Amino acid sequence: MVVFGLAPAAHGANRTGRFFTGDRSGDFLFGALYRTGFSSSPVSRRAGDGLRLYGLWISAAVRCAPPKNKPTPAERDACLPYAAREFELLPCAKVVVCLGAFAWDAALRIFEVKPKPTFAHGAERTTPSGLNLLGCYHPSQQNTFTGVLTEPMLDAVLLRARELAQSEAS
Repeated sequence: MVVFGLAPAAHGANRTGRFFTGDRSGDFLFGALYRTGFSSSPVSRRAGDGLRLYGLWISAAVRCAPPKNKPTPAERDACLPYAAREFELLPCAKVVVCLGAFAWDAALRIFEVKPKPTFAHGAERTTPSGLNLLGCYHPSQQNTFTGVLTEPMLDAVLLRARELAQSEAS
């Protein structure tokens, strides 16, 4: 399974060297990954802190921390081949959890899904190659502090991802 986000956060991954590490979005995400059995710890403070991921890879559509967390179309397009190559190197991945509309759109572009389905929390789409895409609201403070994304909502998407991955394996 791949958790696919927007970009490294300026004060999180850009500082620590690991996606969703050392920021509040990561705290929310790693708590869910721990509760659903994908992580050895509910927190991730820095690379090398002993955290282990189980059957999971974390990546992002954009490779640099964009100003105001809003990548331009040019930044998105410049980074897309790198994200596509990363997926090629993960042939065992059967499910991609897209955190937010930006990641959803990037995944649809990478996997050439047409027509493009609209992003929604809990949306599911299978790519032409058989990969399952799941939509999930991004665990940003803007979403978690306002209740747009709650712990049970994120846990449900991760558990659905596990179910899909296991059904593909059998």
